[in-house]
Amino acid sequence: MDSSEEIRPGDIYEDCSFHPVLCTYLDDGDEIGGISLIDASAPRACSLSGCAVVKLSIDDVIAARADWPAYLAKRKAEFDADGG
Repeated sequence: MDSSEEIRPGDIYEDCSFHPVLCTYLDDGDEIGGISLIDASAPRACSLSGCAVVKLSIDDVIAARADWPAYLAKRKAEFDADGG
C-alpha cells in the first residue's frame, strides 16, 4: 500500500471502506471513483483529500479476495492504530 503515489484510471486503490477498487475516473477536483473488486459495487467514490485513499498492489487485492473478513479486520485495526 502506498498513499504517496498518484492514482490514475486503471490503477487499484483502497477506498474509505477498505474495498480494493479499480479506478475508473478522477474528476478535475477531488473525487476518485471506480468499481469494487470485492463485490462489484459501483460507483464507489471518495475524496482524495478527505478519505484515506491508498494505492494497492495486486498482492493486496489477492489477500483481500482470499479472506475478506480477515483483511477488513486487519485494515480497520491498522487504521485505528494510526489514529484514523
